Amino acid sequence: MLDALDKELLKAVADLERIPKGAYNIRKNGKLLGREVSANIDIESNADGTGIVITVKPGTKNESVHIPVILSQAGLHDVVYNTFVVGEDADVTIIAGCGIHCGGSAPEGHEGIHEFRIGRNARLKYVEKHVALGPGKGKRTLNPTTKVFLDEGAYAEMALSQLGGVDEARRLNTAELGPGSAIQITERVMTDGDQRAESRNELLLLGTDSKANIVSRSVVKGNSKQDFYVNLEARAKCYGHIECDAIIMDNGISETVPALKALHPDAELTHEASIGKIANDQLMKLMSLGLTYDESVNRIIQGFLK
Repeated sequence: MLDALDKELLKAVADLERIPKGAYNIRKNGKLLGREVSANIDIESNADGTGIVITVKPGTKNESVHIPVILSQAGLHDVVYNTFVVGEDADVTIIAGCGIHCGGSAPEGHEGIHEFRIGRNARLKYVEKHVALGPGKGKRTLNPTTKVFLDEGAYAEMALSQLGGVDEARRLNTAELGPGSAIQITERVMTDGDQRAESRNELLLLGTDSKANIVSRSVVKGNSKQDFYVNLEARAKCYGHIECDAIIMDNGISETVPALKALHPDAELTHEASIGKIANDQLMKLMSLGLTYDESVNRIIQGFLK
């Protein structure tokens, strides 16, 4: 069912050595490769066949579902629309992401548009990795969209990473938070060469005592460029925080634009941002322990993105 290239991509994007246990949906080159449901997690194709609907039953605990996408067909630009409905009081982990293998000069790309509806007091952990591999020179594009709607008391943790090989990426994250709900978004992005990455984030804190925290860690190498934009808007008594940190190397360019909008007198919004190079004292300390310059740089980057 899985060839050697499929296994390499699944390992890179979802840390899978083989077909996973439990619920899963694997998409390859725009088509269904394999699917399994469980007693508490249902997966169906949507009405027009452009994606899937994943439904998690209320009260489901300690279950996970894998939905990786792998792409190795030259010239293909795959677009998928997925909907996730997480029932009241459920606690579930979703492992997603896309792996591209480019072997020639033709471009390859994927756009995943994901909508999450998280029920009252439910908890979701969403892990999404983007990876591009292969010796080809074709342009590799990944443009993900996540739309999150949190009911009262719901919680979402979004761990989003793109750590190499992607030539162009445009990400859009939006969220609407109900009373007592919370969201944690962590982005980790590394670019090199002439790569471009853009992240736009629109978060609306609509309910009393809602909380939002968004953290960006980026490494910008070569001649690459990264843009990070956040608009945090508070319409109730709530708390929101933005944290953006970037390491610049070579001729990299980074632009960070955090925006805070308080439309309620009891809203509390904060942000902090830093952009800079690797500190010489960190390098000297690691090199004094026997590491080479390149090994020291890699160690610092790995720790920063962890």
